[in-house]
Amino acid sequence: MNFLKPKFWDKNYISVYSILLLPLSLLILFINQLRSLLIRRNKFPIPVICVGNIYLGGTGKTPISIEIKKILSNLNKRTVFIRKKYRAYKDEINLLKKYGDVLENSKRVDALKIAVKNKYEVAILDDGFQDFSIKKDISIVCFNLKQFIGNGFTIPSGPLREMMSGLNRANFVLVNGKFDVNFEKKILEKNKFIKIFYFQYKPLNLEKFKDNKVFCFAGIGNPGNFFELLKENGVNLSDQLSFPDHHNYSNAEIVKLVNKAKESSSILLTTEKDYLRINIENRENINFLKIDVEIENKNEFIKEINKII
Repeated sequence: MNFLKPKFWDKNYISVYSILLLPLSLLILFINQLRSLLIRRNKFPIPVICVGNIYLGGTGKTPISIEIKKILSNLNKRTVFIRKKYRAYKDEINLLKKYGDVLENSKRVDALKIAVKNKYEVAILDDGFQDFSIKKDISIVCFNLKQFIGNGFTIPSGPLREMMSGLNRANFVLVNGKFDVNFEKKILEKNKFIKIFYFQYKPLNLEKFKDNKVFCFAGIGNPGNFFELLKENGVNLSDQLSFPDHHNYSNAEIVKLVNKAKESSSILLTTEKDYLRINIENRENINFLKIDVEIENKNEFIKEINKII
């Protein structure tokens, strides 16, 4: 889904656009609810861990999936990433492949069947919380505290894939942000048994950029979060430019970006996902920010994962 999120999605007040689109949102909710009731659930002989979201994009699903893969590797579990095949989402596939095996298919169920056949011990669904064809052993829903649930409406009136009542199907909520009592209250109202953990992005190669001006660009779910992360870590931004999520950069766009950075004597910097979307021959003058994920109370999180798998 390559588009820039409408600004009214993240407003704290009700927009006229949200009201006008509400009938379509209700229709989509009804259709999805009907599908969830009619679809056959498939149970697999290996543990299936789903890392998904309710807010559309920019919640940290893929970095958390990678972190869980690292945890499982340390537990000596042979693990595979499962992805639904989207031609436009090759950046996420390429990123996951840097950390482990990936199976993708037009149906996640079929990819999981291959995983079982190939004797993997655990499968990680990077996305798929709304895929009702699979019985998950662990369901994790990711949020970014900066956006949380936006205006609270479902697509297209707002940024939610489903109502927050969907948290009844989740075991854990992982929050990109710091402890927030009001956030936790809203989550626990939907599922009083859910476990809540917080995580932060840890930049790994900032020293290369801190003493220079930086022109940054991003085509991810919430580009503003990337720009804020750089500012919070003392990076001097000369300019910043947002593109639609999963944007495929043309040669002309890259040339323009490189020239704009040179004009302001800046280093050109983007996310790793964006970098992997750029043609190899165009990457020479482009840097990307390496990040790691730090989960607070990580040992407790590992114990909770271990209980289920």
